[in-house]
Amino acid sequence: MLEKTLTSADLPVDNPMQAYQAQFENIMAASAFSLGKAEKAKKLNNLLNTLYKHHFESSDAFRKIAYSLGFKADRHCTNLDEHIYVAVRLFKLFELSSIQKEDTFKVLSSSGTTSQTPARIILDKQTSARQSKVLVNIMQSVIGKQRLPMLVIDSEAVARGKGGFSARTAGIQGLSFFGRKHVYALNDDMSPNWQRISEFFEVNQGTPVLLFGFTFMIWQYLVCEAKSAAYQFQSKDAVIIHSGGWKKLESQKVDNLSFKKACDEVIKGSKVHNFYGMAEQVGSVFIECEYGHLHAPNMADIIVRNPDDLSVCKHGEKGLIQVISTLPTSYPGYSILTEDLGRIHGEDDCLCGRKGKYFEVLGRLPKAEVRGCSDTHA
Repeated sequence: MLEKTLTSADLPVDNPMQAYQAQFENIMAASAFSLGKAEKAKKLNNLLNTLYKHHFESSDAFRKIAYSLGFKADRHCTNLDEHIYVAVRLFKLFELSSIQKEDTFKVLSSSGTTSQTPARIILDKQTSARQSKVLVNIMQSVIGKQRLPMLVIDSEAVARGKGGFSARTAGIQGLSFFGRKHVYALNDDMSPNWQRISEFFEVNQGTPVLLFGFTFMIWQYLVCEAKSAAYQFQSKDAVIIHSGGWKKLESQKVDNLSFKKACDEVIKGSKVHNFYGMAEQVGSVFIECEYGHLHAPNMADIIVRNPDDLSVCKHGEKGLIQVISTLPTSYPGYSILTEDLGRIHGEDDCLCGRKGKYFEVLGRLPKAEVRGCSDTHA
């Protein structure tokens, strides 16, 4: 039945969104990290060709970008690395949209300090729902299907978006779906609420729990504050999910391993998983496995390019990360060249058993502006 769906989805149709829906449902039919290299490449390539046609027809700005790069309306790629990619910085300079204004459901503001211009990501209801669906598909491979008592390492005001729908708010709201009985660890002034935190671990003693926060927030306002105040908590099984820039932690000589060690010193019995993602492609996250590798799920991928000539790097070579996502139809963000540096370690052969590419992020391109959902908190 799946093969029949794939065949019909591959056929050219006048309505690219009709083809897209069939192709997307097909790739979502499998568990998040189950497709091997050849099968995944074929399905992603079909989807990207369809998304190109959709955005070319629907977005004046994207069409101008495509023309400037030599892409025409009938461009059809046979390999993933042939597809157009948009520089991530363009989302800060232009409002890129592929929908009518009245169809806008949310406008997501990316991270940005007072000296930076945040990107504005235009979401309709369909793209937003797709993001949530994919996030569930990916995160269940780490968290499981059971919703766990959840401690959010942030304030309730940020979680509810009282200061605007920021990337931090989007991250918290997206991950909150996996929890229940949510407790917010921080007061509005970002000070830890030790009473709430202590009660959370006491009430859930002997029960698996979920913690989520952005990297710098967990480090600064939970780990460091707990050590300073001599707080330590016990948990039978605490899954800590975090994401965001490491820039502020680099000056404190904090890397992934020391971060995990410090978390376990404060919360005994914790398992820490980082994930790589960005406001420009919400929902398509690259989760860290138990061996410390970031993984590309079925519905997303990465390509690493040489910063000098943008040629494709071999596995093991350091370069600029290009992220691919099959989710966005409301804005042309399905293929983005980031300002992040990384290297791919392999594909389909990680010891954790997940299929797909696995990689690491090595920091930012020199002189690129600081970006990261937690880096922007002063």
